[in-house]
Amino acid sequence: MTEPDPVSRLLETARGNPTDEPFRVTGVMMQYYHVCTRELWFESRNLEIDRENPTVVRGTRVDDTAYSENRRNLHLGMISLDVLEDGRILEVKPSSALTEPARMQLSYYLWYLEHVADVERNGVLAHPRERKREPVELTEERTEKVEAAIRGIYDVVTRESPPSAEEKPFCEACAYHDFCWC
Repeated sequence: MTEPDPVSRLLETARGNPTDEPFRVTGVMMQYYHVCTRELWFESRNLEIDRENPTVVRGTRVDDTAYSENRRNLHLGMISLDVLEDGRILEVKPSSALTEPARMQLSYYLWYLEHVADVERNGVLAHPRERKREPVELTEERTEKVEAAIRGIYDVVTRESPPSAEEKPFCEACAYHDFCWC
C-alpha cells in the first residue's frame, strides 16, 4: 500500500478528515524549512527556542508594533494570519536578510487559504524597519514551490534524528544555536 502524498495528508488534516497520522504544517515550519532543516526538525519536536535570544526579541517587537492600527489577527486551523484592513494577508519581518523564506511562509498562507478555506487573497511581505513592502501573489509557480516544500517538510519531520548541522552565515543569531553547536 502506498503512503498518501504529504500534500493530500495535510489537506485532509486541515479539513478535519485526518488520515491515520495527521500531518500539520505551520507558517513557521515553512519558513524554517527554507532556512535550516535542522531548525525545522527541532521545532517539530516542540523543543523550545531561546526566547531571550536578541533576534527573537527584536522580531517579536517588530511584529507586535508594525501596522498595529491597520491589521487584525486571524487564526485558521494550522495558520495564524495578520490581515490588513483591505483584506490582504500581511507577513511582517524585522529584516530582509532572509526574504525567500519569509516569502515562502506568506505563500504558504495564501495556498492554505485557497486550498482549505476556498478564499483567494494576495499578500504583502513587509520589512517596516527598512521601509520595504513587497506584494506576493500565489502564482502557479509559487503553488508548486509550496507543495514541494510541504513534501520536504514531511520528509524532515518524520525522520528519527535531526539533519546534520551545517554552518550557515546566520547560525550565531539562531534561537536553536545551542542545540547545534554546544
